[in-house]
Amino acid sequence: MSFDQEWDRHRRATAATGAPSGPGTPSGPGVLATTPPEKKKAANTIENVLQPGTTKAADAADEPTDNAVKAFTGWDTAAGLTKAHTHWDGQVKRLMARLDSEKKALRGASNLFTGNDQLTGRSFQPVQSKVTGL
Repeated sequence: MSFDQEWDRHRRATAATGAPSGPGTPSGPGVLATTPPEKKKAANTIENVLQPGTTKAADAADEPTDNAVKAFTGWDTAAGLTKAHTHWDGQVKRLMARLDSEKKALRGASNLFTGNDQLTGRSFQPVQSKVTGL
């Protein structure tokens, strides 16, 4: 995109909204926005709803499967059920690990952005002191 095209787009957006747009403005594509409370809420949903629900669903399959394996003892069906249940348990473990990873990533990202914001703010204190004479 040429400078003239970009400048024209900027002027049209400013005229339409009354606010500037483009790189470095608070809205539009290419702008990083983070909401720590939403990340915390999502992490809490994983911890308090999804993980317990997944565990409950996985445990609910144990007793019926064990009973079916006992009922089909001596048949290939029992071996197949055992193999399927072992596979199911592996999938549940991988899902729980993924949920845990996502939960940690959400909390970590929230902390990272908050820490970076605070660090950036502190880096302006010397400049602000010079400007305000404090």
